[in-house]
Amino acid sequence: MNLTALRLLPAAGLLLTLAACPPTYPKCESDSHCQEKGEVCVQGQCQECATDVQCKSGFVCEANRCVPRPECVATTDCGTGKKCQAGKCITHECDDDGGCGPGKKCQANRCVVPPCGSNADCAPGEQCRAGSCVAMPPPPDTSTSKCDYAPVRFGFNEYSLDAETRARLAALSDCIQKENRAVVLEGHADERGTEEYNLQLSNKRAASVKKYLVDLGVRDGLLDAVGYGENRAVSSAQTEEGWAQNRRVELNRK
Repeated sequence: MNLTALRLLPAAGLLLTLAACPPTYPKCESDSHCQEKGEVCVQGQCQECATDVQCKSGFVCEANRCVPRPECVATTDCGTGKKCQAGKCITHECDDDGGCGPGKKCQANRCVVPPCGSNADCAPGEQCRAGSCVAMPPPPDTSTSKCDYAPVRFGFNEYSLDAETRARLAALSDCIQKENRAVVLEGHADERGTEEYNLQLSNKRAASVKKYLVDLGVRDGLLDAVGYGENRAVSSAQTEEGWAQNRRVELNRK
């Protein structure tokens, strides 16, 4: 081997060594250079993802990051009365007052009963309560006036019965058994929370009232428990007082 070749050997070895070294993170040449971080190589940089398939279920790849899959992309992805906004389906009942029925106005894309100052501001058969027009309660049944069929009230996100409610139901159970009339227990919730959650909560409220009455001796066949979620509000006021009116179980005799 001549002298020139001997001098070139160290340089050639150095080049081979450099060629064998992988690029420094986050730089990369292939996915193998990013495997330690659980990432993939995208245009010379280690990234969390390049396509949706590299994200877990329920997530999509956006700007090389796995983010929660949006609830919707277009309004057609949402149900009736809703529209797609910022990836979520939101209630959209109206754009102006013309899209609402009589006595209602369009506020924040929802048809609501306008506030009132007195009963004179409300339609016939309604009364002003907490600044909102609500249906007047039916006249008391004088034949059973001692029986308290007033709605059972609940605290926020609650379906258990407090001591005062249990005492009232104890007295009412005697009335129901003496009258031997079927009673529908209608559970309701305020508007906070999802519709699905509120429906479940209203069913739990109705079921808790039924269970307690049955435990007191009322025949199971006389009681029918059903939940309506947030869909049958008696107050549209978005206040603590208004929400409290909607958290209830109504006892309606057949």
